[in-house]
Amino acid sequence: MPIYEYKCNSCGEEFEELVGSDAVIVPCPKCRSTSAERLFSVAAVSVSSSRPSGCVPSECPRGGT
Repeated sequence: MPIYEYKCNSCGEEFEELVGSDAVIVPCPKCRSTSAERLFSVAAVSVSSSRPSGCVPSECPRGGT
């Protein structure tokens, strides 16, 4: 099940919820209002690299002699 981020239209509380379907009404955990809307979230992506973190390709140390 994906985790979605919501913002309550009644009290402004932002919260996360595990939701199995897009059609589910999610109540606010703070005020229990059912007028929360799902926020647009960017997915986290992990990329593997042999370069040191934050290294610009033209400035990265090179192996060999």
